[in-house]
Amino acid sequence: MNRAMSKHHSYQEANARERLRQLLDPDSFEEFIGPAERIVSPHLGQLNAPVAFDDGVAVGRARLDGTPVFVAAQEGGFMGGAVGEVHGAKLTGLLRRALEERPRAVVLLIESGGVRLHEANAGLIAVAEVMRAVLDVRAAGIPVIALVGGANGAFGGMGIVARCTNAVVMSEEARLSMSGPEVIETANGVEEFDSRDRALVWRTTGGKHRYLTGDCQAIVPDEMAAFRQAAIAAIAALSQPPGQAGQSASVALTLEALEQEQAMLTDRLARFGGLHDPTDIWRELGMPDPANIAMLEIAPFIEAAASRRAGGQ
Repeated sequence: MNRAMSKHHSYQEANARERLRQLLDPDSFEEFIGPAERIVSPHLGQLNAPVAFDDGVAVGRARLDGTPVFVAAQEGGFMGGAVGEVHGAKLTGLLRRALEERPRAVVLLIESGGVRLHEANAGLIAVAEVMRAVLDVRAAGIPVIALVGGANGAFGGMGIVARCTNAVVMSEEARLSMSGPEVIETANGVEEFDSRDRALVWRTTGGKHRYLTGDCQAIVPDEMAAFRQAAIAAIAALSQPPGQAGQSASVALTLEALEQEQAMLTDRLARFGGLHDPTDIWRELGMPDPANIAMLEIAPFIEAAASRRAGGQ
C-alpha cells in the first residue's frame, strides 16, 4: 500500500500527476519525455491557444505493488484531456516501447473528451495509431488495463481505446461513451437526448450502467486505494495461465474473442434496442428495484448485480 495515500482520497478530484503519485509504488515513476523537454503541440501556438509542456499526458515506467508496468495518465485540466498530435504520439510511443521492454502490464489512466478540434485530422490519426498500438501490445501477450474515473470521462476516440483494452475499471462517477451528451443533442435534438438532464447522462454513460452491460469489468468507489487495488487485481487475473480460475479474459485479442464480442453486441441490440431508458435495460437484465440503483452504494450494488448473474440473467 502506498503510505502517502489515504483510502478516501478522491480519484476524480485529483489531477493526472497526483493520480500517478498515489496509485503507483512510492518514487517508482520514471517519466518519458517529461515537461522539462518542452515537447509541445506544433498546432496550438499557430492558433494562439495555450500549450502544456507535457501536452496533457504523462507517460513512463513504474512499479505497481512491486510489479513493473508502463503507465500513462491524461490530464483532464488541459483541454479536457483531448488528444492532439504530440499527445497521441506519446501514448503510441509508450505502447510501442512496451513491446520492446515487456513490462507485466500497461495501465492507461484515461480522462478525455476525445480529439482536439484544434488538431482534428492530426488528432484522429493519432487516436487510430493508439488503438492499433493497444491491440499490438495485447497480441504480444501484455495486458492493457484502463482506469476511468476523471471528471471528463472517456469519450470519443479514447472511449474506443478504453474498450480495446483487456479490462476497464470505472467508478460510479465515471462516464464512458463514444459521443458526449452535448454532441448527441446537437446532432439529433433535445428530444433524443437532453444533455442538461444530469441523471439521464449518468444513467446512460456512467459506471453502474457500463458495469451492468459488460462494458467495464470492475466498478469501484471514487477512492485512490480502490482504483489501485482494482488495477493490481486485474493484472494478477490476466497474468494467470490460460484456464486458471480467476482469469477474466484472454490477454491476446483472438478471432474467437472478437466473435464473442460481436455476438454480445448483436444480442444487446436485439434485447435493448427498443427500450427508451437505462432503467428499462436494468429491469430487462433482472436487476431488483431498478429505479433505486442510482441510490445504491457500490458494495450493495455489486452484490445485487452478482445475485442477478447467479440467477442466470
